[in-house]
Amino acid sequence: MAPTTSPDALGADAVDLAVRLIRVDSTNGNETAAAELLAEHLEGCGAEVELVARDPRRANLVARLRGTGAGPSLAFVGHLDVVPADARDWTHPPFAGVVDDAGVLWGRGAVDMKNEVASRTAAFASLARSGWHGTGDLLLVMVADEEDGSAEVGMNWLVKERPDIATTYALNEGGGLAFDLADGRRIVEVAIGEKGTCPVLVEAVGEAGHASMPGIGDNAVVILGEILRRVGSGVGEPVEHPAVRRMLEALLGADEVARLGLVGSVEAAAALHETWEHAMPALAGTTMAPTMLHGSAARNVMPGRAGVELDCRTLPGTTDEQVLAAVRARLGDGVAYELSFAEPAVHGNSSAAEGRLWDVVSAYVSEHLGGVPLPVLCTGFTDSVYLRREFGTEAFGFNTYVSTPTVVVEEGFHNRDERIHVDDIALSAAFHLDAARALLG
Repeated sequence: MAPTTSPDALGADAVDLAVRLIRVDSTNGNETAAAELLAEHLEGCGAEVELVARDPRRANLVARLRGTGAGPSLAFVGHLDVVPADARDWTHPPFAGVVDDAGVLWGRGAVDMKNEVASRTAAFASLARSGWHGTGDLLLVMVADEEDGSAEVGMNWLVKERPDIATTYALNEGGGLAFDLADGRRIVEVAIGEKGTCPVLVEAVGEAGHASMPGIGDNAVVILGEILRRVGSGVGEPVEHPAVRRMLEALLGADEVARLGLVGSVEAAAALHETWEHAMPALAGTTMAPTMLHGSAARNVMPGRAGVELDCRTLPGTTDEQVLAAVRARLGDGVAYELSFAEPAVHGNSSAAEGRLWDVVSAYVSEHLGGVPLPVLCTGFTDSVYLRREFGTEAFGFNTYVSTPTVVVEEGFHNRDERIHVDDIALSAAFHLDAARALLG
């Protein structure tokens, strides 16, 4: 077997690929150029590489390094699309892929998630070119349309079109941030699952009238104002859930959780790190952030109906009816409204924080990051949901962040001035290479 790429060369390859990926404007709807870049990078590596597309502008990349036996299989997963970026708000142009004098890579996708796409691709390519083969297959699955999903051209389509991408394990986005807690511990998040989405439309119901006589009719916009007051920011009440309890007990201890109760435990956990003030309450129940409004179609008409769409995020196992019940409980009585679903729900799910993949990640956290792994749910969405639901894949979100401050990573998601230190891209490539060897032999 040929020697695997040296650590320095592997890191340099990952960083170079990340820069080139960011320079491809793959804003949601235009992912094929990024998929083609990866395919070109993998050319001649000894693996099977193909582009799979329902829409020619929105290709997915699937690469496979076949195993030698009947061992478990592993997929390195990521998405190629990014959210829009307004260059007027950025320190460096969002698609320029600038690496500054401090070794920080700037650009749309630097955090979400071309850094991880590059690291996983570089690790996959290194293993393939070295002649390494695990006992089971190693896959690289990089998809379109994760940031939206409504076009059904990415993972939600691919799992049905190509059931051969099913694997035992998967590594995707969603974890890896380290938190130095107030009590002196270092906690590193490992995403074991994701919350779901269940958008709800609340329509205030009144009586239309001429806007020149505001006292006539019953302006639904005014009713909607009261509805918005009751919804507030949309932070939900904590609910009993196995993943929430496990997270709280890992942070506080089972006895302390029993003593404080659920609400008190969430408050105590939030106090352990300054950035958890908003994250912990969001993880502990159904949130219902008001994000989209509609009222009259004409300025001189007081509408009989006015609405708000609530971006509801739900814990795994939450039903649609439970979401509606939570919204009704928040709104209370004495206001006229109707509820409906703005679009079909995508229910979250999770993997157990145990097994071989968990052990590999946990050992890395302990040995290389000096921390303790904390199983968490992502408040946002990842394509791991489809892998678990369709194939029963044990999927975790994990990446390595040492040189980029946690606050910079967290603020980078969908924000201006997204950036990451290049050392973290190199470190991530090395982790993924080692994880493949550990899991597949």
